[in-house]
Amino acid sequence: MINLPAWTALNTHREAIGDLHLRDLFDADLARFDKFSLHLDDMLFDFSKNRLTEETISLLMDLARARDLEGQRDAMFGGEPINTTEDRAALHMALRAGSAGKFKTLDGEVNAQVSSVLTRIAQFVEAVHSGTKTGATGKPLTDVINIGIGGSHLGPEMVTRALAPYHQPDLSVHFVANVDGHDLATTLVGLDPETTLFVVVSKSFTTQETMTNALSAHAWLTQALGDDAVADHFVAISTNSETVEAFGIDPANMFEFWDWVGGRFSLWSAVGLSIALAVGMENFHSLLRGARQMDEHFRTAPLEENLPVMMGLVGIWNINFLNHDTLAVLPYDQRLDRLPAFLQQLDMESNGKSVSRSGADIEMATAPIVFGEPGTNGQHAFYQLLHQGPKITPADFIAVAEPAHGLPVHHDQLLANVLAQTEALMKGRTLVEADGNPHRQFSGNRPSNTIFLRHLDPLILGMLIALYEHKTFVQGAIWDINSFDQWGVELGKELAGPILARIEGDDNGETPDSSTAGLLAQLEIWREQ
Repeated sequence: MINLPAWTALNTHREAIGDLHLRDLFDADLARFDKFSLHLDDMLFDFSKNRLTEETISLLMDLARARDLEGQRDAMFGGEPINTTEDRAALHMALRAGSAGKFKTLDGEVNAQVSSVLTRIAQFVEAVHSGTKTGATGKPLTDVINIGIGGSHLGPEMVTRALAPYHQPDLSVHFVANVDGHDLATTLVGLDPETTLFVVVSKSFTTQETMTNALSAHAWLTQALGDDAVADHFVAISTNSETVEAFGIDPANMFEFWDWVGGRFSLWSAVGLSIALAVGMENFHSLLRGARQMDEHFRTAPLEENLPVMMGLVGIWNINFLNHDTLAVLPYDQRLDRLPAFLQQLDMESNGKSVSRSGADIEMATAPIVFGEPGTNGQHAFYQLLHQGPKITPADFIAVAEPAHGLPVHHDQLLANVLAQTEALMKGRTLVEADGNPHRQFSGNRPSNTIFLRHLDPLILGMLIALYEHKTFVQGAIWDINSFDQWGVELGKELAGPILARIEGDDNGETPDSSTAGLLAQLEIWREQ
């Protein structure tokens, strides 16, 4: 990779621009914003506050073409098994393609399967909302608890919170993921078993954390209502019908998804049932439609006008050529408070790899460390480091022009803050401007993107999520990474088994390291006391 002429040209260019300051770039070109921003409907992507020039963009486009980005994109949309380590397609786009979609894998077309599941979801959602679907005692369902983890949790929770203004008035949706019992226990406080529905999300129906929580929820329900009530209070998002039925769930209430849907790309599938229950099918379809618009843009727009492509390549420039290995995601909208956590998984689980698709060692940095917090809260937490710390952290600022509340003074202050923060990171403050006080000096020259949305509704949220999905794919394609597997999470799971056995009193003969052995010994002492 690093021997590609396009890569070498970017390195040479980086040396040529030296320490060129963003302040100087803006002073020299009054049209900089126009040159370095892109629009798609009610979304504006401003990347002008990155330390790059028109030549930088041209060279990044050369790199994209040298890596056959367009060909890799077409292979994904064509249903080829680009998830090479698992020999699977990555066709999350098919989930939101609508009736006109013509996606297929090597096993055949998938649109009929998607349409069938969506129809069943719509019927179930309507039954819950209308009161036709009740609990075992005939009472309407008032609370839904989504039990999942990772992609079966983060996406649905993030979207459900983001679309709070669209929630059904008589139905509350909750989320449980952590195997820590406090998560489930605190969620159940104050809920009525007679009016609570559990949505258990696990493709295999064997995920340890999810099934531990599901079994405890099962016990909570049956203690109050008996075993026969399970069929009326549990639904499954899974493919393991035998295990689902053994749990007590009616197979008619099992909603399928497929191996060509990765967990962190799955909220568009039956995994999004909790979203549909929260906001209704019309809004869920709008979410899918927004993602579909971004899919079509990514598939057809020229590279130079393509939002996911540009966003991905700017990230490549910051990570691999300017050596900035972190990314702050800073949504200035409280409804998007779970977006940073969602994007942590999307980015770091997809591209946090050190071997290429062929299994060779990768010679450059890959996924950034992603963190974030909604503005303005984050300003009073970690922005000190963003502005004056020695480590430069690029940032994605996300702002919404039109709020969904009636407090305009609040929103004006919020917008003033987000725009001021991006300007301060760009400009900084010279020692002269700080009256010679080094403590008040800011170096500036710190890169940021601004994603400006006209409003936050289901459609534009779908566009935003799909933008980040495709940006992640773009960067994986440049780095020659399979963005659709996650083998790095396996080892800890494997080691947890024998350790759990020892905690439960089974000396299985496996000798842990001295640290683990010491911690287990202390646990035993405390438990005996």
